[in-house]
Amino acid sequence: MTALEVTEVGRDLLITAMWLAGPAVLTSLLVGLLVSLLQTLTSIQEQTLSFAPRIVAVGAVLLLVLPWMLQMSTSFTVRMMTRMAEVTQ
Repeated sequence: MTALEVTEVGRDLLITAMWLAGPAVLTSLLVGLLVSLLQTLTSIQEQTLSFAPRIVAVGAVLLLVLPWMLQMSTSFTVRMMTRMAEVTQ
């Protein structure tokens, strides 16, 4: 395996990881921002208030995008197995 091929595999890995983590991270970011804005507007300064809505929202988003995430993970695995078979020949 050449250095270019290793770089391509690493790039594919990082991009796939980014796409898989993206929905949960963006949901947590948006819900946290909305809760912080609500806390600022109502002068409620409870630190733990933002965790429950975030957990619920991230769980709901993960349930919605789980089929897509599974398909993307499966596609990545097939690509890596194909590359592994090419390298061993």
